[in-house]
Amino acid sequence: MTFDRSHAVLPDGYHHRRLTADDRDALLDLDTWAFPDPHSVAEFGELPLPLTWERTVGVEHEDAAGGGLAAIHASYAFSRFPVPGATLPTAGLTWVGVHPQHRRRGLLTAMIDHHLEECRQRGEALSALFAAEAAIYGRFGYGKAADDLRLTVPRGAALRDVPGADEHTVRVEHADRARHGELVARLHRAPGLPSGGTPNRPGWATRESDALWESYWADPKAFRAGGRESLRVVVVERDGEPRGYATFRRTMDWQVTGPRGTVHLGDVVALDAAAARALWGVLLDLDLMSSTDPFLLPVDDAVMSLLVDPRAAGARITDNVWVRVVDVRAALAGRRYQSDVDLVLGVTDHRLPDNAGSWRLRAAAFGEATCERTDAAPDLELDVRELGAAYLGGTSLAALAAAGLVAEHSPWALARAAAAFGWPLAPACGWVF
Repeated sequence: MTFDRSHAVLPDGYHHRRLTADDRDALLDLDTWAFPDPHSVAEFGELPLPLTWERTVGVEHEDAAGGGLAAIHASYAFSRFPVPGATLPTAGLTWVGVHPQHRRRGLLTAMIDHHLEECRQRGEALSALFAAEAAIYGRFGYGKAADDLRLTVPRGAALRDVPGADEHTVRVEHADRARHGELVARLHRAPGLPSGGTPNRPGWATRESDALWESYWADPKAFRAGGRESLRVVVVERDGEPRGYATFRRTMDWQVTGPRGTVHLGDVVALDAAAARALWGVLLDLDLMSSTDPFLLPVDDAVMSLLVDPRAAGARITDNVWVRVVDVRAALAGRRYQSDVDLVLGVTDHRLPDNAGSWRLRAAAFGEATCERTDAAPDLELDVRELGAAYLGGTSLAALAAAGLVAEHSPWALARAAAAFGWPLAPACGWVF
């Protein structure tokens, strides 16, 4: 495969270098310049680093502070990143930062192209990320592929009954890796359709390295924002078998009218409706609390259907995972489609020329797909950014076409493609990587 290196050239005086453990302090210092933080590099030393050095790259300059680092980027190896009906090797782009002194010199462009080239070399068909600023990554071909739900649910909010919910037992405990690590890792990989007909929810990345799990369980007091308590966990079980869990921290606020504490949720995972009802029943009725604030819920999370008055939860939607298709052939053949499809897609991609051109996509509903280059005229035309936005099934190709971002050239091609690319579960990732 070819790669257009014209974008990836660094300005004179700069060069890429693979970082090592010896660069830890310089990396942390650069990160606090890119993302202002009240903690010192020494304080960050209390936290395990979630990165793996073989996937961490710096941009150096002889005049740069912090050991010569002017910029950094890294990625996580998601070997089983969930896509509709399957999993694909994916790079989770992370820790992208440029020192303020070295902004507006093309370093970010060069780093992104360096990252995409390494994705190709590793056979990673996708790159995914959480965007610090929504306006940045579209120009590099990333599309907003998922949204998430933020709520503020009043304490005691009424929930609809679910048969079997009262058959669950509940444990509320201090979160501890030795006690809960295996349970959390196993349940976090499990959510899908209640029938078990699909693998994980698209985009629902799990932590695949020990470094990421160490970072997840680390709980130094200095990093508990806003007076939050140490990490706690609720586990719901049925017949002795864990069926769901949630992690949380509480903060207290005493007012003249009484206690007004807040439950700040982390992971919320339930294997079925009864477990979800049992779990939320606990989370919404903790003493001295006035509200429960979930974070990064899928937009179709069960709680929105369970709440008798969902309006009172003040639902807000924001962008979640962004996806960049690195290899069109592998990406389109590597997922499943929820209806029969036989279409020619005309793709533009100014950064990865091998992706550009016409591709014939064929698949039976929920069966294996093929994607091959063709000389046939396209039924639909779109940029790789829009392909990434639609890829996980959470953004409709029809909605993108309504915004003028997808062009239809054959009758009913748009309707057929929009139906095929959709998916029964809304995509989302439950943690920011």
